[in-house]
Amino acid sequence: MSKRVYELAKDLGMSSRDVLSALASLGVVAKSHASTVDDDIISKLREAAEKGALKGGTAARPARPARPARPQRPPAERPPAERVAQPRQTKPPQAPAAKQPAPAPVAPAAPAVAPAATTVPGAPDGRTASKTIAVHRGITLRELGEKLGVAANMLMQKLFQLGEMATINQSLADEAVELLANEYGYVVKISAPGDETEVEEDQEEDTPEDLVQRPPVITVMGHVDHGKTKLLDAIRETDVVAGEAGGITQHIGAYQTHKNNRPITFIDTPGHEAFTQMRARGAAATDIAVLVVAADDGVKPQTVEAMNHAKAAGVPIVVAVNKIDKPDANPMQVRTQLAQHGLNPEEWGGDTIYVDVSAKEHTNLESLLEMLLLVADVQELKANPKARARGVTLEAHLDKGRGPVATLLVQRGTLRVGEAIACGPAWARVRAMLDEHGRQVKEAPPGTPVQVLGFSTVPDAGDEFRVVADERVARQRAQERLAKRRAADLVSQKRVTLEDLFEQIKEGEVTDLNVILKADVQGSLEAIADALEKIDVGEKEVRIQILHKAAGAITENDVSLAQASGAIIIGFNVRPDPKARDLAEKEKVDIRTYQIIYKLVEDMEAAVKGMLKPIFEEKVTGRAVVRQPFKVPKIGMIAGSYVEDGTITRNSKVRLLREGVVLADTVISSLRRFKDDVREVASGFECGIGIDNFQDIKEGDALETYEIREVPRT
Repeated sequence: MSKRVYELAKDLGMSSRDVLSALASLGVVAKSHASTVDDDIISKLREAAEKGALKGGTAARPARPARPARPQRPPAERPPAERVAQPRQTKPPQAPAAKQPAPAPVAPAAPAVAPAATTVPGAPDGRTASKTIAVHRGITLRELGEKLGVAANMLMQKLFQLGEMATINQSLADEAVELLANEYGYVVKISAPGDETEVEEDQEEDTPEDLVQRPPVITVMGHVDHGKTKLLDAIRETDVVAGEAGGITQHIGAYQTHKNNRPITFIDTPGHEAFTQMRARGAAATDIAVLVVAADDGVKPQTVEAMNHAKAAGVPIVVAVNKIDKPDANPMQVRTQLAQHGLNPEEWGGDTIYVDVSAKEHTNLESLLEMLLLVADVQELKANPKARARGVTLEAHLDKGRGPVATLLVQRGTLRVGEAIACGPAWARVRAMLDEHGRQVKEAPPGTPVQVLGFSTVPDAGDEFRVVADERVARQRAQERLAKRRAADLVSQKRVTLEDLFEQIKEGEVTDLNVILKADVQGSLEAIADALEKIDVGEKEVRIQILHKAAGAITENDVSLAQASGAIIIGFNVRPDPKARDLAEKEKVDIRTYQIIYKLVEDMEAAVKGMLKPIFEEKVTGRAVVRQPFKVPKIGMIAGSYVEDGTITRNSKVRLLREGVVLADTVISSLRRFKDDVREVASGFECGIGIDNFQDIKEGDALETYEIREVPRT
């Protein structure tokens, strides 16, 4: 498996610079610490390291751990930190501080750089990465220095030595962060802004006596139209499907039902392939995944995709084989197909529970719930209801009358009305909480989904929320996370290099279809944006560029942006307000609204294909052979010719060929039959042909006329 230079350096116990030198000695050109090294080269380096042939490698310096010789070096060669510390020592470095009270104040100074890993900041060769630090993506050089206990200017110098430049307040790319942390003996864990634990109050631990049983959180997954929502309807004895456009679930819904006086929380995820991200998020927030497969349709690509998301989330899977009431239902075939993907049924000696159900006939639903509770009991799902609440945002949208509204799943603690919440770049004072039936509730214990009112802005679906001390802390936390998220966005953007620019020039001009995307809820917004980015027409000439996306109605600002940037506006389950509609009509801005995602994606795909550079194909329209060239005063050479095939037309494009070689590519300037100017001459007739900008016409030359026709791209 290939690795980057800095990763290989860590494995070999060398500096990145030494690895680059070793690669150069093997004839391998590596430009920087981030260059990739192939497997065969890695093998050669490892062999050399084992033989002690590499400079700075672990095999080349077996006696490095004991460092008695360092003070004997001339002062000019010592690293800065060593030169500073040496005058303060009255005894050799081997004298432990623990035995001599006098030099005790000097002892903390040495490990201030990297307590567990390195002895001198300027000499990382002898380090061992034994500690892990967590940082957010987009961390600045100054912040990283504080984390590592190293002066920011030293990090700046280190980065410069490795071929990169950065200012103290500049956000660093992930690779630069990993490299610098590695140089000082740390393994770095980079997380998205807001994901890292930031304050001590978030790190409180639960005692066993505080933990109580909580409801299992079940995610219902599977292929589109296999009956996921219908199954939930049957369980809840409600009719969610009737409220969905086209009978398709458009965004995540969370519901609770009861079995044996125990609550069970269900998360319904859309089955359309465009909602992959939402489905992945649903699996990550769940305890058990119910994989719904239609008995008459079998395993489909999205079935496998949903199964893989559940496996990646590390949650157990229970298979619900639905539609067993259908005449062509074949539950055994479903078992056989899924067994090939590792879901072996219990009845076949495997460990996956299968339940044959019919959502339409309400068959075996009680058995399904019992199996879910059984799996939940095996997992021993518990949480501390007394702790400060935290959990995940399942859905968020902007309600015209109520403002920003978010569906939150409480995973730990109890959420109460009036508490302050920090949720990604948003914050809230919980004004009200509603259950799935729209009824107000005062508190939400672990495992409970609720709609929360009172947010400052619409949070992002998937953001983690935490209850904090007060509104001031919540606001401050949200602002910090917003700043970090912006910094992360900056470092995650691909920087254009000369090589990239050259590749773009070689590939030709790139055409953008600018889009402003508005949707009713945040989850749908993410999913549609993901679907648009995945539209593939087999070319690199055209791409969809989403200039702006947000939840809520189409506004005047959206229209103004579209007008200035030449974009079209796409609305999903939203409409333009009257002022926006009037402005769009005035500025001729195209607004398209949809309620079904299939039609949206299909229309956009067609639009992209229409923007592809057209294919031009050549069609030969006529061929004539020169029988006698002659010269006409004030006109030039004329080819007395016989039309062998097709039709020769005046002003058409023409090639003059001599023995199959093109000597001229021009146009027919004159065409005559006897003394008359004519528009065209058909096959089997003689004519005189004059061509532009070419006079060397000889007997036997061929004149081939052609036209270029545009062919639509498909």
